[in-house]
Amino acid sequence: MSTPTTATTFTFRPLDPLRDGELLHSWVTHPKAAHWMMQGAGPEEVERAYREIAADEHHHALLGLGEDGEPAFLMEYYDPAHRELAGLYEPEPGDVGMHFLTPATDTPVHGFTRAVITAVVAHLFEDPAARRIVVEPDVHNTAVHALNEFVGFVPAGEIQKPEKTALLSFCTRERFQKAVATV
Repeated sequence: MSTPTTATTFTFRPLDPLRDGELLHSWVTHPKAAHWMMQGAGPEEVERAYREIAADEHHHALLGLGEDGEPAFLMEYYDPAHRELAGLYEPEPGDVGMHFLTPATDTPVHGFTRAVITAVVAHLFEDPAARRIVVEPDVHNTAVHALNEFVGFVPAGEIQKPEKTALLSFCTRERFQKAVATV
């Protein structure tokens, strides 16, 4: 894997569950990825989960690539009216749900995760139909709450999902543009 820098320009490609399975397994089962809820999953289980996402018209997985073209992070986006949040809040037209994962590293780079979330949100807002990004991290995941706030997410309140109590938060295109303009 490449050594990321905060000046990295990321590109995105669809995740290939077969080709990327081994790498993905190492990322999602690492103790740092506990909020990903795949601890203890075997390689076949991870591959199966991402084959299901690849076949789902309402859920997508992408790899974020560093300047050298090497995988640097995982991004998922979904239609919250049909996946993850269906029935848990009142979706609006243009809502897009999002998850991202930066892999564990022995050589962390200051600002890398902020650069990743900024690139992920910017990528989602490249679609003119995207009006608002929705996230639902675990209420105890304070590190991601701070990252979300950094790019303009505003908490709307707690919701109960089957696997966790989540902090439902929203980011509009305008809030994102304002947040990144001040950086």
